[in-house]
Amino acid sequence: MIKSEPIIIVGGGAFGLSTALHLTQNGYTNISVFERDDQIPPRYSAANDLNKIVRAEYEDPFYTELTIKAISAWKTPLFTPHFHQTGFLHCVSGNAPEKAHATLDRFHASAERHPVIRPHLAPLDEKTIREQFWQYTGRFPGWRGYLNRFDGYAHSGNALAAVYRATQAAGVRFFLGENGAVKEVVYEEAKEGQERKSIGIRTQKGQFHPAAKVIIAAGAGAGRLVPELGTQVVAKSWSVAHVHLTDDETSALRGIPVTYARDLGFLFEPDPKTNLLKLCPMGAGFINTDAGTGVSHAPPTLEASAFMPVEDELQVRKLLAQTLPALADRPLVKKSLCWFADTSDSDFIIDYVPGTSSSVVILSGDSGHGFKMFPIMGSWVNDLLAGDEQSVVRWRWKDQTEKKGNWGGDVSWRLGESREFHTLKAKL
Repeated sequence: MIKSEPIIIVGGGAFGLSTALHLTQNGYTNISVFERDDQIPPRYSAANDLNKIVRAEYEDPFYTELTIKAISAWKTPLFTPHFHQTGFLHCVSGNAPEKAHATLDRFHASAERHPVIRPHLAPLDEKTIREQFWQYTGRFPGWRGYLNRFDGYAHSGNALAAVYRATQAAGVRFFLGENGAVKEVVYEEAKEGQERKSIGIRTQKGQFHPAAKVIIAAGAGAGRLVPELGTQVVAKSWSVAHVHLTDDETSALRGIPVTYARDLGFLFEPDPKTNLLKLCPMGAGFINTDAGTGVSHAPPTLEASAFMPVEDELQVRKLLAQTLPALADRPLVKKSLCWFADTSDSDFIIDYVPGTSSSVVILSGDSGHGFKMFPIMGSWVNDLLAGDEQSVVRWRWKDQTEKKGNWGGDVSWRLGESREFHTLKAKL
C-alpha cells in the first residue's frame, strides 16, 4: 500500500502501540489509533500493569529466538528505562504435581541448550535459594529449580506510556474515550462474486473515519469487532493482587529476581514509586462464555473484574508464606482480573481477516506471554503489510475449534482447569 494512505489501529495496548511505532519508523505517515479508554495505558489492556515477566526460555525454540531479539530491543534508548534484568528464579515447590515438575525440566533443558542463555543459568534448591537471596526469610520447603540471570521483567504500564509519547511526537493521532470507542468496521458494498473490503470504522458516537487498512489490536475485545474469529480467540483472565509495603521494606527487597513457583504463582521486586509488590497465582484462568455463541468475551466494565477469587488469594498467601512470611497476612490491595486474548496453542494471530480483500488485519492471541515482545511485535505487522499473506504459518488465521469447557487447560505450562467467570461472582 501507499505509505501516505490512512491506517486505523483499533486498540491502544501493547499490540496497537508497538504497531504504530514500527509503522511510523517504516515511513507510514497517516496513522490513527482509536482507544475506548480515556487514558493510555488503557485500563482495559492486559498491559496496563505494574510489571510483566521477560524470560527468554521456551519449550519452543521459535519463541526463544524471538524473545532474545526482544531483550536486545528492551536495551535500546526508548525501552531501556522500563526493563529490569533482575533474573528469573524458576522453580516448583515441594508439593508441586508431576506436570509442574515436567514443565520446569523442559524449560530448563531449553535454556541449557541455547548458547546465549546457558552462561546465565544456575541450578538451585531450597538451601541455595536461601543462601543466594538474603532478603527472603522463608524456608522454600522442597523447592527446586534454576536461576536465569538473562531474564527479568518490564514495567509494562510505563513502557506503554513511553511509546504513546514517542508515537504522538512522530505524528500518530490518538482518539480516546468517547471519540475512540469503535462500534464496527465499515465495509463497502461488495459486487457479486467479489470479496468485501473495509473502508474504515464507525465509532460508538456514530462518526465514520475512512481508512485503507483497519488493524484490530483490541486484545480480549477483538471478537466483538471481528465476530468471524469465533473461538479462535477466547477472552481469559488471571487474577492479580498487591501488597503495599513501607519505604524500608521496598528498599530491602530491591534486586530480588522474579520468583516463580509453577504450582503457586509468582512475584516481582516491589515498585519503588508506589511501594507495591505484585503477586499472581498460577492456574488455567477464567473465561466468560456466552451461552448462545460459545465465545468468551471480557466483561464490559472494569468494575466487574475488580476482585480476586478467594482460592487465588489463598494461593498467593501460600506463596508469601514460603518466601516472605512476614507479608503472608498483610492486606491485599489493587485486586483485579487481568483479561487477555488466548488461543488453544498459545500462538498469536497476526493476519488478514479472510474475505476482506486484505483490508482488515487482526492482531490478537497474546496468550499471556506476548508482552515480553512489545518492542518488536509491531515489526511483524510491517512484514505482513509488505506481502500478500502471513509468511509465518503459525500466526495465520486459525481453523475454528469447538467450544471446550477447559479452554487452555491442556497447554503444557498451565496447571488446572479454566473456570467460568459467573461462578466466581456467585461466591462473592
